[in-house]
Amino acid sequence: MAVETLVDYVASQDDLLQEAALALPHEFSKCTYSLGHIRQAVYLCLTCSVERGICSACSIACHTDHEQIELFPKRNFRCDCPTTSVVHTCILHKTLEEENVLNAYGPNFKAQFCRCGRPYDARTEQETMIQCLVCEDWFHESCCNLRERPTSRKISPEPHPEQAEVHEEGSDDDAQSQGSSHLPPGLISGTEYESFICGLCASRNKTLMRWAGTSGITMVVRDAPVEPWKRLVYESRTTENPDPITILDASTADGPTVGSKRPLSPSNVDYSDPKRLRGSSQAPVPSSVPCLAPEANFMAQNIYQQLDAPVTASLGTGDLFLSEGFRDRWCRCPSCLPPLEAMPCLLVEEETYEPPEDPDSGEYNSGTCNFEGLPR
Repeated sequence: MAVETLVDYVASQDDLLQEAALALPHEFSKCTYSLGHIRQAVYLCLTCSVERGICSACSIACHTDHEQIELFPKRNFRCDCPTTSVVHTCILHKTLEEENVLNAYGPNFKAQFCRCGRPYDARTEQETMIQCLVCEDWFHESCCNLRERPTSRKISPEPHPEQAEVHEEGSDDDAQSQGSSHLPPGLISGTEYESFICGLCASRNKTLMRWAGTSGITMVVRDAPVEPWKRLVYESRTTENPDPITILDASTADGPTVGSKRPLSPSNVDYSDPKRLRGSSQAPVPSSVPCLAPEANFMAQNIYQQLDAPVTASLGTGDLFLSEGFRDRWCRCPSCLPPLEAMPCLLVEEETYEPPEDPDSGEYNSGTCNFEGLPR
């Protein structure tokens, strides 16, 4: 057995440190508290056992040996680490601050995710989860009816042949949305949509409901509780086709018929009551700007009327899968625009804070040369 010299040992440590620098190319030496409420990656510290969030820097510098869950980007969030709500001392922000009363703490801060409310465990979770653009909660693909729920979360099934090929040759995004789960392709693949909006958020916005199930905004529905889940494809009214037709498409590129982590309602909908689709008392706003919204999809509107139905009787969750460039396609008439402006992320892609790059990242030099003169 060869004897490892000190120089060999230091060289091996250099290799490990260089790998770490490439994996974490940012500098984590400053807490983001002083930046105020921003959109940033947030972490939940399970060891601290408080429903609060910490920034990336504090997750590494202050809570290194703690068990954590990455909640990914959350908007309008200020780091809780240096506040009185977290007992563990923040070593990056020395001043003890008052509790962040403006932060919003949803179910994710209880380690609960999706409409099913199941806790998340990265060690056993098989399904890819998709983040809602609006509420920023995470949803299982099976809870969006994209696939059947895996029968076991402890034993990963063998990769589908097409999945294995996609994992090797596909893009990084596609690998994240499909190949990483080692499950057969879902009803809608991650490459087919740019953003996802959960049914509850969609039902709270009359413009989103108006556009639901129209071109570029896919939904998953079924004809009856005993029928399989299918993609809702909509054909607009034309001269040859005076009545809009709803087509249910079940084709899934060798995937299972029943569905597989990745945002519209008539202009007369009462915005204060998302379940109400008719009878608004508001008079239409006169304007010289024409409304360019497509004809409402009657089946999509029906879905939003029965969102409270039991899961076994549900015909759809109301979730929306928006194709690339959706922000450029909205109608901006006086009827459609205000609801969109109420959710700015529907109009403008948000900036997410990232820590500054570490100047030594990828170029770590531990000073091995200091040991060159030692005997070998």
